[in-house]
Amino acid sequence: MTSQFTPTPLTRVRRLAQAANYDRATVHAIIDAGYVCHIAFCVDGQPHCIPTAHWRIGDKLYIHGSNGSRLMKALAAGAPASVCITHVDGLVLARSAFSHSMNYRSAMLYGQFEVVSDEEEKWASFETFMEKVQQGRWEQARKPNAQEYAATTVLALTIEQAVAKTRSGPPKDDDADMDWPVWAGVLPIETRFGSPIAHRADATV
Repeated sequence: MTSQFTPTPLTRVRRLAQAANYDRATVHAIIDAGYVCHIAFCVDGQPHCIPTAHWRIGDKLYIHGSNGSRLMKALAAGAPASVCITHVDGLVLARSAFSHSMNYRSAMLYGQFEVVSDEEEKWASFETFMEKVQQGRWEQARKPNAQEYAATTVLALTIEQAVAKTRSGPPKDDDADMDWPVWAGVLPIETRFGSPIAHRADATV
């Protein structure tokens, strides 16, 4: 496995190409930092884009859902998919309206999902997902019973066509705008966990 993804006609960034990053570790880090991805696909010529939880093991992106969901059924049948994960890190306020921007990290993946039918892999994927939700949770929570296991489809996308696109730093104003009398800079956006809210008074974290 190389450290870089090879650009393809689908992943080659043409607009602001300098923001593209094909580094495998960068793509993986963006995937791992997120809890929700958006998956675009077509059914009978009708495009759909559905958000869903995701997690990664090695070079595979995993998702899960009800056996009867449109997303699971379409992807299990081989529908080509595009997957996007995005993190907005700040609003970039420039001196000109045209130069306003955002600081962000995004990853785009292309390919086809496959049903995870191997029981060992499926159970391992459940554990990895729960550990992403909260470390140690898999050992604490009740494991899926036979009915729940059978009702849940797990799909995996081997990450072969992927690209990251990022922006960071201050505004990029034109020299002619540098003396315009307005504040310019970055308004950081932070995602953090709040204080836990117990379901019942006797519950523990």
